[in-house]
Amino acid sequence: MVTNSVDHTSTMPPSHHHPATSASHLHGGGDGNMMMMMPMTFYFGFNNVELLFSGLVINTAGEMAGAFVGVFLLAMFYEGLKIARESLLRKSQVSIRYNSMPVPGPNGTILMETHKTVGQQMLSFPHLLQTVLHIIQVVISYFLMLIFMTYNGYLCIAVAAGAGTGYFLFSWKKAVVVDITEHCH
Repeated sequence: MVTNSVDHTSTMPPSHHHPATSASHLHGGGDGNMMMMMPMTFYFGFNNVELLFSGLVINTAGEMAGAFVGVFLLAMFYEGLKIARESLLRKSQVSIRYNSMPVPGPNGTILMETHKTVGQQMLSFPHLLQTVLHIIQVVISYFLMLIFMTYNGYLCIAVAAGAGTGYFLFSWKKAVVVDITEHCH
């Protein structure tokens, strides 16, 4: 007879040990002495929650509240950074070229459609700044992904709520171009 004892006082989800796959779900110290089971389902808890780095462990409700605020602000900053990069890109465009081409109009007429092409110089301060900001944006995006992959409900909510709030606050000024000739919407 096999019994399955579950600790109902823990805030971590129950561990499901599968002999063939349990090693792939373990992580921890490199010496192999301290291995932890990584949760593979969403849970709400604040005991022994690793946040990005092995030394950054959440163990109290206050620490979780602080982590929630920090992750929320990081996700907001990420959304603001995306909009700031777009704005900087528009301001740094140096060469503008206009191309006109004939397109068929109503009743067999021919209309001229003009397209604006803009460019940047590769060896310029604006391009260097865009490159550095892109690196920061990529690193933050991976941090947010890894935070979400802790499967901790509080941290997942912080990522989603921060991204939504950041989009709401920063993207309302974003210019949206609507092509009235596009019929595939």
